[in-house]
Amino acid sequence: MDVLVIILSLVLLIYFAYRGYSVIFFAPILAVLAAVSQGLPLMPTYTELFMVKAVIYVKNFFPIFMLGAIFGKIMEETGMAKSIAKAVIGSLGPKHAVLSTALSAAILTYGGVSMFVVVFAIYPFAAALFREADIPKKLLPSAIVLGAFTFTMDSLPGSPQIQNIIPSNFLGTSIYSGPILGVFISIVMMACGMTYLTWRVRQAKLAGEGYGQHTLNEKPPSDDPLPAWQVSILPLLVVLVVNYIGNNLVTWNPEVLAPIAAMKLPLAAASIKSVISTWSLIIAVSCGIATACAIGFKRMTNGGFRNAVSLGAVGSLLAIMTVASEVGYGNVIASLPGFKAIAGSMLGLHIGDNPLASMAVTINAICGITGSASGGVSIALDLFSKHWLEWAAASNMDPGILHRFASIASGGFDTGPHNGAIITLLAVCGLTHRQSYPDIFAMTCLKVAMVVISFVFISVLGVA
Repeated sequence: MDVLVIILSLVLLIYFAYRGYSVIFFAPILAVLAAVSQGLPLMPTYTELFMVKAVIYVKNFFPIFMLGAIFGKIMEETGMAKSIAKAVIGSLGPKHAVLSTALSAAILTYGGVSMFVVVFAIYPFAAALFREADIPKKLLPSAIVLGAFTFTMDSLPGSPQIQNIIPSNFLGTSIYSGPILGVFISIVMMACGMTYLTWRVRQAKLAGEGYGQHTLNEKPPSDDPLPAWQVSILPLLVVLVVNYIGNNLVTWNPEVLAPIAAMKLPLAAASIKSVISTWSLIIAVSCGIATACAIGFKRMTNGGFRNAVSLGAVGSLLAIMTVASEVGYGNVIASLPGFKAIAGSMLGLHIGDNPLASMAVTINAICGITGSASGGVSIALDLFSKHWLEWAAASNMDPGILHRFASIASGGFDTGPHNGAIITLLAVCGLTHRQSYPDIFAMTCLKVAMVVISFVFISVLGVA
């Protein structure tokens, strides 16, 4: 019965999100109702469990959300994001519409641009190219998902996306951890994704299916002049280079935390190792913003900079509060007797002598519950990271392997129908779940397959 209550709560959360209702409002309601049904007190569950866990997530990651959103908006306002997308898409042409869409999304995402901004920047050019090549528009979202929501989000070492930052906070690792595994999985994911989408395009052509009759969000790309792509890519390179320097070349003095530690603040970091990746990315994205402003200031007329900062800051609030609500929801569910029974079986998975099988199942399950990769992996590591670290130490496994594996696993069942990024992507493309979600789900299945391949890779070679 306890497990059924959890399933019902999750189904209702997916339903309301699918129908366009705010997760910020419904996540606490459904979490508290599930908790009360299993004997937890109502108000303490809401204020001392749901809200506390949500606030911890905001404390740890709001600067990254805010700066990333502002950086993305400035890249959008100056036309630099569109310039990069147009250059990649235009250079490969209609014959390679799917590949060029995925590549341009990957370049922008790995360069630190918010995935939401990537969608807006790429869509007009990709839609025009798909129309010219007469490829069904319903495949366009899955091409963007392949480039922006898969390997650049969680697999490639050094990715500045939040899914690659979170494990470092819990495991004391670097965002460059597991480079061999990360690069290998990225190559395999891109190859498998392109193979699938190429097959789908060929299927459509054999069936006589073309771009289709679409009117929603069908404005052609603007003819306004854009900056040169060679200049536009500089802010992305600055983010990657500064981030690498902060993580690998700078020796951070652990004593800088001493004055804060002396205050005994409840949410302050206990060790500098857990915040180096976050600090490095904050500095890197700030440098990227400064570079983008210096290059594109002439294009930010009529309050362009003010608008970018304001819209980015406000947009980041909505994004982080949505994920924080999902984190709060997931933590309440994780405290229930029904989930503890499920968690016991997941933690009891012993395939080999390491924690990877347990991690894979647990992280994918929680990411599926929350509909969020960052929210799910944050909850899973908050609950079980110490256990997994001890298990890894007992089997002589490098924590860096745990980092890369956890990050890859977070990008599995997170892309459910209730995932906020998927809902936004479909809205921008003017398509429905019915039209495009089956192919997006195929990308999800490929991502889950990458977790299995990662497990085999590490088990056979013992390196990451």
